[in-house]
Amino acid sequence: MSALKDRVPPGARPYVADTGVALLVLAVLYTPLVITRSEQPGPFSPWAWVFMATAALPLVVRRRFPLLCLVTIYGSLIGYNTLNHAASEPIAWGMLVALYSLAWVGRRWHRFFALVLVIVTSLATVKSPTTALIGMLTGSGALILGTIAQRREQRLQSLAYRAGQLERDRAADAARAVATERARIARDMHDVLAHAVSLMIVQAEAGPVAVRTMPDRAEQAFDAIASAGRDAMTQLRRTLGILKEEQDTGVRAPQPTVAAIPSLVAQVRETGLDASYSASGEPGRLTADAEVAAFRIVQEALTNTLKHAAATEVAVTLDWGDSLMITVRDDGTGGGTLGGGGNGLIGIRERAAACGGTASAHGGAQGFTVTTTLPVVAS
Repeated sequence: MSALKDRVPPGARPYVADTGVALLVLAVLYTPLVITRSEQPGPFSPWAWVFMATAALPLVVRRRFPLLCLVTIYGSLIGYNTLNHAASEPIAWGMLVALYSLAWVGRRWHRFFALVLVIVTSLATVKSPTTALIGMLTGSGALILGTIAQRREQRLQSLAYRAGQLERDRAADAARAVATERARIARDMHDVLAHAVSLMIVQAEAGPVAVRTMPDRAEQAFDAIASAGRDAMTQLRRTLGILKEEQDTGVRAPQPTVAAIPSLVAQVRETGLDASYSASGEPGRLTADAEVAAFRIVQEALTNTLKHAAATEVAVTLDWGDSLMITVRDDGTGGGTLGGGGNGLIGIRERAAACGGTASAHGGAQGFTVTTTLPVVAS
């Protein structure tokens, strides 16, 4: 059966099924005629066979043209009744199937028309009230069953549509989550690489001069370059590790947080820049995302100072209260705002906003300042 079903095109399957229904009804309708003819030989109108065929074969198109199918079958039954073969009159199975089909696939006015047709023909073509009542009940029952089938199919279609919509929403949410995660990874990689490369460039530029005049200072510069490279590699492994299904313990190490900011400032101090760190207030608790964002924001602000500001000193201040205010101020000539400039400044704004905080930046003759406010979790 499965192999046969696969050979039939999907569009032709309803017609194949309805052809089987039509042939089955035709066999049921012909059976009384065959039995009557064998038991009571004698004159028998050939039109009886024709009317029985036209009372069954229109069921082949019962889904495509339900109203035409019903009217044709009714006309065939009326024509058959006019032949006055009362002894061999079969039950109108084709009519019942047509009524069911019309209520199943038709419109509301189709069902109303069919109900009127059932009542009128039952009263006009039968000889007794009992037969008329039976005709109306069977016809109405077929319409009711067809209507129930239609409602059930509509409900199943609605559920299937909702299930498909939910699946599409889940796929869209997953795509958005992937895009967000990729953007976060890109920001982290930008921050790590920009900071490490900036430190290396500053130390490398000072190295040749220090080799000739201050060998100890040159050695410190090379150590700082190696330290910055190792730190960058560690953070890159940590950032890219989430893209792997199997990760070692080192890759699973936690992201840097507020507690790592002093060491970040100390790393910048090794470049020769006068970098200071201070904190005030009682430290509060930040969310995990805000912890990482605080470190990355300070990292990016210090990187901008090294790359663009031509500054001699920079100060990082943390002010704890109802929220954490982070200020990175240098005395350089860097300019720009968080609304434009480079990817770093845009990244600072996005990181702060993602944690429910705010960020601003402004420069002038006195230097450049980045100010960020991050919410503190209520204890």
